[in-house]
Amino acid sequence: MSSTQNGTATNQTKHTLSVVVKYNLNALSRIIGIFSSKGFEIDSISFGSGKETGLARITITTHGDEQIIEQITKQLHKIIDVVTVSDLTHQSFVEREMALVKVKAQRSARSEIMQITDIFRAKIIDISPDNLAIEITGNRDKVNAFIGMVRPFGIIELARTGTVALKREFEGSV
Repeated sequence: MSSTQNGTATNQTKHTLSVVVKYNLNALSRIIGIFSSKGFEIDSISFGSGKETGLARITITTHGDEQIIEQITKQLHKIIDVVTVSDLTHQSFVEREMALVKVKAQRSARSEIMQITDIFRAKIIDISPDNLAIEITGNRDKVNAFIGMVRPFGIIELARTGTVALKREFEGSV
């Protein structure tokens, strides 16, 4: 993504930041405060327990040029509860997002929705006479594509987790 700022072109790219913090909600609040006060944008943010007791992993997807991402990284390092900050963007990493989608599913459309669910390797997790609740997991593009395919049937409710990501350890060939 490119944009113009003060008459000069900037190269805005998506970045995925993995931040390990001491487990408390104040750390999350401080991180969001930095983004808010400095005008940085958050595309998604997820917070959850980490590998070690007392630590949490926060995955932030944002966008900006290299200078903006460097500023974000420096600001995050200033937070006392932050242990590590990694920009996974230029590394090999895996990322996933989960969405729960409740779709109108009249008897005449139910089999078509179930076929779409199978094609995307999603799961039907709840059923009622008129609705299906479906769990879809994958990268953002897959989740968006699935939502686009079921939208014509009528989405009743939608909940998304935001991206979670880990650095890929194995980089060889199998």
